[in-house]
Amino acid sequence: MSTVLIERVRHLNEKEKPLVFGAVEKTIEKIRQRAFSLFEQRGDLPGLDWEDWLLAEHEVLGSASAELLESDKELRLRIAVPGVESKDVTVTATPESLIVQAHASHRHSAADGEIRFCEFSEDALCRQFGLPALIDVNTVSASLEKGVLNVVATKAGQSRAK
Repeated sequence: MSTVLIERVRHLNEKEKPLVFGAVEKTIEKIRQRAFSLFEQRGDLPGLDWEDWLLAEHEVLGSASAELLESDKELRLRIAVPGVESKDVTVTATPESLIVQAHASHRHSAADGEIRFCEFSEDALCRQFGLPALIDVNTVSASLEKGVLNVVATKAGQSRAK
């Protein structure tokens, strides 16, 4: 099990937002543009906004499976990130959300032999997960094991009760 870098943002300041927020905004803009393109492809017919958005999200974000589990005291986020090393993952924790950035790279060298085919690719993940409860950013921990990123955060107010 490898530990993962966590950037803790205790208070959001509009003037000094962490760089990750720019990456999230770019990703959301790509999704928005793709969803609009899907809408146009359907002949501008209204009524399928959510379907267009979800399909666009899937196309832009890829197929990184994720789950968010909530107990009385904590939230646990699990994300499949195959081929990613812990040094290539950053989790940004705010009281309201978790943002995960990951980059998987794949390279060949001449010593590997002649490449007949390769389905590996450079993959980048940038996802923001809104949380159903506020968290204490000081308690967030993250680890990577067997291609699954595990992020655990204590709910705000719970860490003082211990």
